[in-house]
Amino acid sequence: MALEVGTPAPDFNKRTNTGERVALSQFKGQKNVLLAFFTAAFTGG
Repeated sequence: MALEVGTPAPDFNKRTNTGERVALSQFKGQKNVLLAFFTAAFTGG
């Protein structure tokens, strides 16, 4: 599913490396957030 430029990202939540749950909406209006996805970046080739 492609989003148009300027479309707000859908909200989601994820565990951090320390196990804490964070949601994208927690940062709305407070911080800029950069999302980067590396598909299969850490799998054996």
